[in-house]
Amino acid sequence: MRVSRVIGAVAAGTALLVPVVACSSSPGGGKPAGQGESPAPGESATPEAVPEHPFTGQPVAARKPVLAVKIENTAAGKPQLGLRSADIVYVEQVEGGLTRLMAIFSSKLPPKVGPVRSARISDLHLLPMYGKPALAYSGVQTKMIPLVREASLFDVSDSAAPGAYFRQPGRVAPYNLFANTRELLADAPKASKAKDIGFAFGDAPVGGVPKKSFTVRYPAARFTFTWNAAQKRWLVFQDGKRDMAAEGGQLGAPTIVVQYARTTRSEFHDFTGSYTPLIKSTGTGKAVVLRDGQAFNAKWSRASEKAGTTFTTTAGEPMTFSRGQVWVVLAAPKPVQP
Repeated sequence: MRVSRVIGAVAAGTALLVPVVACSSSPGGGKPAGQGESPAPGESATPEAVPEHPFTGQPVAARKPVLAVKIENTAAGKPQLGLRSADIVYVEQVEGGLTRLMAIFSSKLPPKVGPVRSARISDLHLLPMYGKPALAYSGVQTKMIPLVREASLFDVSDSAAPGAYFRQPGRVAPYNLFANTRELLADAPKASKAKDIGFAFGDAPVGGVPKKSFTVRYPAARFTFTWNAAQKRWLVFQDGKRDMAAEGGQLGAPTIVVQYARTTRSEFHDFTGSYTPLIKSTGTGKAVVLRDGQAFNAKWSRASEKAGTTFTTTAGEPMTFSRGQVWVVLAAPKPVQP
């Protein structure tokens, strides 16, 4: 099985060279076959392969800065804008058993994104694997402010970069706060560029089980991912309804990763007194990877917060993803009640 992997040490924008295949000698004992002629002026002696993006496995000309955006994920904030352009979409449990999204942008950047909502403590533990990305959000609990200041990120919240945000007409507060992505990154000129975060892309490994749909339950939310063979994507349904994009069409991705991570009660609470879940995204655990209409049992491992998250099959081989957008659904092995 051919596994494509972008190595983090490769500098941004540098082309990877395809190795020259060794050629046997010609029958006449002269120069090896295929050699003996100089390349034409302006041509390279070896063809160049376009590097693959470490977040999607798709061809990319250059590595670009990473922007993370916290996005509302309840009915009141839908449809969301910009998610279709994300490289990675994380689903995280928040207060009350609900969920919130964190979208990671790098290879593509939508003009606008939203509704932008507040950050959570679990975000600060996830983001170091991206280096020091820009994080767009609309506030945090008071006790978290010092932690955000110390975190491995560039703060481009509505208080730190107010000029990048606007209120979308036709939406009700607090679900009407949107942002201009280029202005967000303009306020974080030193944001880290995309690098290897542990993902592997390539042909599907052996061991998959045909699957038409897969459901993940939270205390107050339910996701169902349904395989669409024509689109070659897992379409997203939330609470029994199609999850639509503001740009049009249903949200979905070629690869869905259900990462089962221990979830505990943090020291933080929202204004109603509901605790904030803390997702343990380091260590090891089980996962289910959905791709190509199949479900694969897998294992995940992340040695430290600065390290990427690697996925392997139960046999210990790399768990490869389909190229394109990836959804990472962070779910507790057992539902954690609010």
